[in-house]
Amino acid sequence: MEKNRKRMETMHRMRAKGLELFYQKGYHATSIDDILKELSLSKGAFYHHFKSKDDFFISIIQNIIMQKVYALLVAPLTQDKSPIPSIIDTIDNALKTAEHNGMDCGFILANFLNEFNKGDNEIIQYLRDILKVWEINLISLLKKGRTDGHISWSVNCEEAATYIIASYMGIRTMMVGNNAKIMKYQYMQQLKAYLYAMEQREERAY
Repeated sequence: MEKNRKRMETMHRMRAKGLELFYQKGYHATSIDDILKELSLSKGAFYHHFKSKDDFFISIIQNIIMQKVYALLVAPLTQDKSPIPSIIDTIDNALKTAEHNGMDCGFILANFLNEFNKGDNEIIQYLRDILKVWEINLISLLKKGRTDGHISWSVNCEEAATYIIASYMGIRTMMVGNNAKIMKYQYMQQLKAYLYAMEQREERAY
């Protein structure tokens, strides 16, 4: 029992440190030697846990990145709110993580998607699966909103979900190194206008 606990703690520490390196330097610019130096590990100790650098990164995707993205952008959508306020609150809260983070390097999922998008490999599939989970949940929420009378039946939920995801990923990139607070405010004003335009007119109070 104690041995398993220590192994899990070691694995978590390795993944957390590895993610910091990959996020700051990029996957391809980070070598095995960089990882070993950061973790103070021998090659033998590293390969005892992971078969390769790819295997290590896939483990990080499955055990950290998926949970981070889900907690930030998917789980809040399941709260008992009508769709438009739910999406607005979720995006607004997610952007606060960048607004107050001086070491922000962009949206972690978008960064790695861009880095791996040139090829069709195992890693890109894992990353796209995370994006697909977010997309499916957004579409489901919007369709429920149509059924419940909160959103106009003229709204194409698939197209709306694509726009929300693409615009969020874009603004996260633009906020890096710029005045994040102002950019967040400007983006949220336009996103709200876009989302409010989806509402059934009789449901919106002016």
